[in-house]
Amino acid sequence: QVQLVESGGGLVQAGDSLRLSCKASGRSVSSEGVTWYRQAPGKERVFVAVIGQLGTTLYGDYVKGRFTISRDNTTNTIYLQMNNLRPENTAICYCDLSIYWGQRTQVTVSS
Repeated sequence: QVQLVESGGGLVQAGDSLRLSCKASGRSVSSEGVTWYRQAPGKERVFVAVIGQLGTTLYGDYVKGRFTISRDNTTNTIYLQMNNLRPENTAICYCDLSIYWGQRTQVTVSS
């Protein structure tokens, strides 16, 4: 059984940083791409970043230079380092591996 467990969300102030984690069990995070998404209140889901099987990364335009996606094969975990957070980054964030989704983690940024 494949499970993805996100953690690391919380309430921070504008300009602060957070590191989200997406720990997988039942499937290797290096077996295929893992994607982070966000969904703000009342808005549709938005692509944030993806790390491919070979480690190639791609980011949504609005996070370039501020967010970094990485992978730790030894712990089977994907990370999303988010720097210089803004109030508009407030959203539920979750990771996706193939057809599997995590349970989500809330990121709230106050001004």
